Amino acid sequence: MNESPNCPICARELWEDEAGRHACKPCERRIGDRLAAIAGPRGLYARLCLRMEPGRRAPGESVSGSSSPSIPANLQILDLTASGGIIGTLEAWVEDWASYGLATRGTGGRLQHRIDQAVATLRLNLPRAVDRHPALDEFASEIDGIYRTCGALVDGGREPVKAPATCQACGHHFKFGLFDKGGADCPRCDQPHTRAQLLQPEQADASAA
Repeated sequence: MNESPNCPICARELWEDEAGRHACKPCERRIGDRLAAIAGPRGLYARLCLRMEPGRRAPGESVSGSSSPSIPANLQILDLTASGGIIGTLEAWVEDWASYGLATRGTGGRLQHRIDQAVATLRLNLPRAVDRHPALDEFASEIDGIYRTCGALVDGGREPVKAPATCQACGHHFKFGLFDKGGADCPRCDQPHTRAQLLQPEQADASAA
């Protein structure tokens, strides 16, 4: 049971009806939403798998004499979609939660089926885990990492260059896309930050005072 008056994930003070939980209600919803975004035929994992398909030849391009299939341009995608990648992380958490009586182990099958099965199990048992699992903040961090990495790779084919930043609301250290034109929200408490606040936090604070 969480004995702190603050949420272990976003560090904000827990409401009276959240006392003892390992995540506040907004953080619980965020975890559930990001899990849901990973699974399914249109989810991030399925879309990431599609990026491994070799590109088509341009009109008039000569065909190589080799009959070997081309190697995916982004080996990170291959690592993430293989059995030891995203599914390995999700099933490790299912195994961990099962030791707390919070989950039922999967039955195997194809990777997409295992992804969907693990996500369904974790989402179903998330409300109980919020009350009982002491490492829920670590779980939330890993799910957030999967969500953000997959999203970046699906959208742009590679992860953006990241720079460190500190949330001005909760003090959480995180990274943001250095070449993004806009700002970024804190992954813990969702506090919005302008690009100026991220790049020069001390000057931004002084100008706002």
